[in-house]
Order: sequence, then structure tokens, then C-alpha cells
Amino acid sequence: MQSTDNNDKEISIWMALIPIIFLVVSLSVTLIKFEGEAHIPLLLSTAVAAIVALKLGYKWEFLEKSMIQSISVAMQAILILMVIGVIIGTWIAGGIVPTMIYYGLELLSPTFFLVTTCILCSIVSFATGSSWTTAGTVGIAVLGIGQGLGIPVAMIAGAVISGAYFGDKMSPLSDSTNLAPAVVGVNLYQHIGHMIYTTGPALIIALILYGIIGIRFADKSVDIEQIQLIKTIMSEYFVISPWLFIPPLLVIALVILRMPALPGMTIGGILGVLCHVFVQSGNLGDAINIMYGGFSIETGVEMIDSLLTRGGLDDMMYTVSLIILAMSFGGILEKTGMLQAIMEKLIALTNSTGNLIATTVAACIVSNAITADQYLSHVIPGRMFAKKYKEKNLSLKNLSRTLEDAGTMTSSFFPWNTCGAFMMTTLAVHPFEYAPYAFLNILCPIIAVLFGYLGITIVKEKASEVPIQPSSNKKAQNL
Repeated sequence: MQSTDNNDKEISIWMALIPIIFLVVSLSVTLIKFEGEAHIPLLLSTAVAAIVALKLGYKWEFLEKSMIQSISVAMQAILILMVIGVIIGTWIAGGIVPTMIYYGLELLSPTFFLVTTCILCSIVSFATGSSWTTAGTVGIAVLGIGQGLGIPVAMIAGAVISGAYFGDKMSPLSDSTNLAPAVVGVNLYQHIGHMIYTTGPALIIALILYGIIGIRFADKSVDIEQIQLIKTIMSEYFVISPWLFIPPLLVIALVILRMPALPGMTIGGILGVLCHVFVQSGNLGDAINIMYGGFSIETGVEMIDSLLTRGGLDDMMYTVSLIILAMSFGGILEKTGMLQAIMEKLIALTNSTGNLIATTVAACIVSNAITADQYLSHVIPGRMFAKKYKEKNLSLKNLSRTLEDAGTMTSSFFPWNTCGAFMMTTLAVHPFEYAPYAFLNILCPIIAVLFGYLGITIVKEKASEVPIQPSSNKKAQNL
């Protein structure tokens, strides 16, 4: 067997598709027929990818190194995920989440709840540039409020995702917003300005759709007794105080001030412990156990028990193992050139501007599903499609915008992607359930393709435009 440790070996599209087809089939059978989890299909698919790579002449040492390098890309996300688990447990135990739910039930109505949720999450995510922080703070609270108002959790999670990813895509503080233009060499603010043309209409349509859905809850009389029961239980088991809004507001402020993610989130967890000990009269030993095993409660009301029995470091290990397996699979496909072989076939379909935009969207979605990392869905298609955009005399800001329209916005739809795994664990709703209601995320790639074929807001390259060299800074996982 020829040994090699690089990806310069010619790979046929059919060989490259073997692991992909196996993944699709095994995931479909496991998730749909057996209602199982994605872990074992991903593990088996990684084994199939390794066998194909060995058959092509790659050494096992190279494949092992490829998997480890790919996992290392997600290590920051994994560490943040574990800290978020600690925050969820301590914020519930400290009465922070119950307080937000308590006051939210007094202020929000079912009719405008989804619209308000999307707008609120959009504001927070734009201010912080962080979809993860938004979901881990505001998202958890509105889930409890929405359930109290009788709104299905999938709809609530969809509105949270839409709002959270608005900032992830549009905020100059977001890592993905900085990465996409840097990969292809576009000015950051030109990139953001060009995204308004697709994101603006998508947000407006999404809010209208949430408003229409809200109408169906308008005729439904609010169950005052149910809401009062929830508030009574919250006040019975926790000290409820407006002062408990300080920890989430402080964490959001720290993110806005650009404190690194891990120390900022760690401070949030410490504040939760302090609230548990000094506000809720708990003890430090219980707080330490909650940080690891999560918070649990038995009130006799199933909805409240399922909502508040959550969090802890251990609760995140399901997601951590899923991410590690997915990144291992993606690492082999990327480093051996299998993914590139697939991308090159997609590029061959780009005989028109509309097809080029549509193919870029497809490539980003495929990257999200295969590599399990949002940022690789920017880097890989961005590098491979840039030359094609130049050949067609198209401004590269069309490419950077499309990378975000598809790469950023669809990353949370796959439960094995780092973003989808995080949202699934944090919101306790499966991506396949909330995806149909994440209207902003669905509409952005659709509008991008539509504009591509109609030629709307597609900018031609100007002779005076001087490409900006991509940033050499390493990306950091977006919260």
C-alpha cells in the first residue's frame, strides 16, 4: 500500500461519496426507524471514512492526527459548553431563571410572545455578537415563560434560534461575521451592509409569520390558574427578586465589552453559586454537586419539574461526545481531500450566477452537515468558490454574504454540528423539532438563491476594488 500523509492524491467522487452515503443511510435508519441517537452512526461512518482513506493509501497515523486536529478546532466550543452546563444548573438553583420566568409571565401575552421573543433575542445577540450567550440566558427564560402561556416549545425554540442567529450573522462583534469576509478578502462593514439586503427581508417575513402564528393563540384564553400555579410554585421554592436580574445582565455586559468567552461564562457560574448560597440559603456543598450533576426539583407539576431539572457539567457530556465523533468524521473527510472532491463536482455546476449562488448555498449546508463545524462551512466553500466568483466578475462580497446566509444560518439545524448540539442541549429541544419554526434561518438561504437567479443585489466587481487580505487571526468559537 502506498503511504501518504497529505491530500494530493486523486480521489474519485464515488470513493468520496461512500462515507457520506453511509452516514445518511445510517443516520436515517437510526433516527427515524429506531428513534435512536446520532452517536453510533457517526462512529461507524468515521470507521467507514477511515477504511476508504486507508484504501486510497493514507496511513493510519495521518488519519489519527487528522481526527485529533479536527477535534482541537472544537475544543473551545466544548469547554464553553461545559461551563454553560454549570451556569444553567447554578442559575436555576440560585433563583435567577425562576425569577425571569416569574416576571416574564406578568409582562408577556400569548399573541405577541413569539414576535417579542424573536425581537428580544435579536437585540441581545446583536449587542453581544453571540448566539450561544443569547440562548443560554434569554432563551432559557422565554422557554419557561412560553410554556406557562401554553405555547409549544418547538415554536418558542424556533423564535429563539431566529433571534439568536440574527446577531450571530449581523453583529460586527460576532466571530462568524468577521470570519466570512476575512476568508474571501472583503471589508467587514461592506460585508455587513451587503447582508442587509437578504437578512432584512428575511427578518421582516419571519416576524410576520410569528405574528400570524400568534393569532391562533389570541383566541385561546390565558389559563390564569395555570400561570398563578407556576408563579406560586416559583415563589414557594425560590426567593424571587428583581435583584436576580443582575447576573444575566452582567454576563451580557461582559460579552459586549469583549471579555473572552470562558472567563465571562465562568463569572456567570460563580454568580449563580453566590445567589444559591446567599439568596436562596443553600449550602456550598449542594452548589458543588449542582455544578456537576445539575439541579433537580420535584414540585408535583410535570412541566415545571422538566423545565427546572436541568444543567450541570454531566448533562453536557452527551453533547460533548456527539461533537467529538462528528469532528472526527469531518476531520478525515477534510484532510484526505474527500470533501474537496465533492466540492469540485459542485463547482462544475456553476454555469450561471444563479447556479453559482445556489451551489455555494448547497456547499455551505453540506459542510455544516459533514464537518460539524459552522466555521468550516465558511472556510472551505469560501476558499474553493472565490476563484469562480472572480471569473464571473462578481464582487466577493456576494460570496461572503452567501457564506453567512447558508453557513451561519443552517448550522443549528444539525444535532451533530457544534451549534446544533449546543442549542439542542441548552434549549432541550431537538433541532429537527425547532428547525421548521426558525423562520429567519430558513428564509436567508432561500432569499439568497432567489436573488441570485433574479440578479437582485448581485454586485459586479469594480476595477477600483482592491481585495483585502484575509485575516491571519485564528477564529474563536461563537457563543
